[in-house]
Amino acid sequence: MARAPRKLSVTGYMHVIVRGIGKQILFNERPDYKFYLSILKKYSIETGISIVAYCMMENHVHLLLYDPGQNVSLFMKKMGIRYSQYFNHKYDRVGHLFQDRFLSEPIENEGYLLTVFRYILQNPQKAGICTAKNYEWSSYAQCDDPRAFVDTSAIKPVIGDREQFESFMKEQQEGDCLEYERPKRDDNWARLVLCDVLGVRSGTEIQGFDRKRRDAAIRELKRAGLNVKQIERLTGINRGVVQKA
Repeated sequence: MARAPRKLSVTGYMHVIVRGIGKQILFNERPDYKFYLSILKKYSIETGISIVAYCMMENHVHLLLYDPGQNVSLFMKKMGIRYSQYFNHKYDRVGHLFQDRFLSEPIENEGYLLTVFRYILQNPQKAGICTAKNYEWSSYAQCDDPRAFVDTSAIKPVIGDREQFESFMKEQQEGDCLEYERPKRDDNWARLVLCDVLGVRSGTEIQGFDRKRRDAAIRELKRAGLNVKQIERLTGINRGVVQKA
């Protein structure tokens, strides 16, 4: 049966995901991440594609691309072939490394562009690894670095300076974006979000807040996506208080 043609974007912006076959780990150590980054830069230049954001997770990669020449398939083919050659040679394996075709979706408006941008950079936080700001293998730190090869020119006028960017990245994601599987918003994720949003080391610190500050903090956690049970477990505050706040 013939594959359905890939939907291309009128604006040129695309959200792309590629994953290891059978959830195969793609990056075993630091040099693997660095090699992928090197070819990401190389082939984006060769194909005229701009990298707006990226996040390399252990077994999959998210990319936000600007592809005015509609070269995304060529770009991903080059990336897949070269990284597979590198990985198979290094780890003495044979066969396919990536799962089927890469996933992609067109981005047709500014609102969704910002949504996908934040969604990609928040991936480590949603996975319970660390806060988005502290994850090494994403473009988070490069968003205002003039030496970086990522191109955030379409994002920066909307987000603003570094302080505004940090605030934007702490906002709760609205709606779902393209994904192989939905990440679990478990207590590990909730703990990271709580500490990041409130600037505390532990949720139990909230017990020492006065009532007005405590209730405001609870509302912030709700807006960040934590449910009542998670807030109760991580702060030690009675469920009734959490619900009323």
